[in-house]
Amino acid sequence: MSIVTKKDFVMVRESAGAADSIVRPSESFVKSVMRKMRTNKAAVVTFSYIILVTALAIIAPLVSRYEFDMTNIMDGNKGPSSLHWFGTDAVGRDMWTRIWVGARVSLTIGLFGSIIPEILGIIIGGIAGYFGGVIDSVTMRIIDVGVCIPSLVYITMLMLFLGGGPVTIIAALAMVGWMGPARNVRGRVMQFKNREFVLATKTLGGSTGRLIFKNIMPNIMGQLVVNITSGIPAAIFMEAYLSFIGMGVQSPMTSWGQLSQAGAAVFRIYPYQLLFPGVIISVTILMFYIFGNCLRDALDPKLSN
Repeated sequence: MSIVTKKDFVMVRESAGAADSIVRPSESFVKSVMRKMRTNKAAVVTFSYIILVTALAIIAPLVSRYEFDMTNIMDGNKGPSSLHWFGTDAVGRDMWTRIWVGARVSLTIGLFGSIIPEILGIIIGGIAGYFGGVIDSVTMRIIDVGVCIPSLVYITMLMLFLGGGPVTIIAALAMVGWMGPARNVRGRVMQFKNREFVLATKTLGGSTGRLIFKNIMPNIMGQLVVNITSGIPAAIFMEAYLSFIGMGVQSPMTSWGQLSQAGAAVFRIYPYQLLFPGVIISVTILMFYIFGNCLRDALDPKLSN
């Protein structure tokens, strides 16, 4: 065995410029998030599915040969075929067309039923957390009382009072859904309002609006985006539940929940009428939740790589 000596090594000298160079190029926060999402297979798959469902909801009813409310008793309860890909219901309406028209309603309720409560929560929680004092105490006591009662009780009472329909469901979700986001935003604002960079801006004469929108809000926007993404499947499920028990969207207008309600009544005889909308609801909700988790990981600076 040969003996290793100093002659076997060669000294590699670095230039001053190479020693100070940055090996990895700098990138903005948005580009960093996009890079993480592109390299995450789960994020790519779930985002592709969401885009596909949204595209079908927009395009499929436009190119279909059938109207979603067009009845034909002679074609009632026909199984899937080349003419009716998902079959027909009891009065001969094409299930394929009705499912994607229903997707428009369900996705719209999911989107606005998540965004509107979040916006209300940001405004109310931001005001309570920043100004504190009596405003904070009154707001938090209202929230403490409100969250003691299950949200489903509030929504059911509002639906009985206001009636069914997509707009009513969105309004009901907004009236009861702001409390959780308000509590979270209030806590985050109180966490950041006494940080050094906020105090520095205040010392230099920064206005209240600048402090809130330029210093505090950018630090909590990541969590708010994740909350909205996670709130969409919850709103879709709530719409499906309300429609399933007969308090949501009513026929001839359709939604995924309304289709599931109609399919459940004849499930033993015509299982496809419940199978198709049920599977689409389940997969869509799952995909939104997985995408929300991927987005949360991408927005977390502690997981940067």
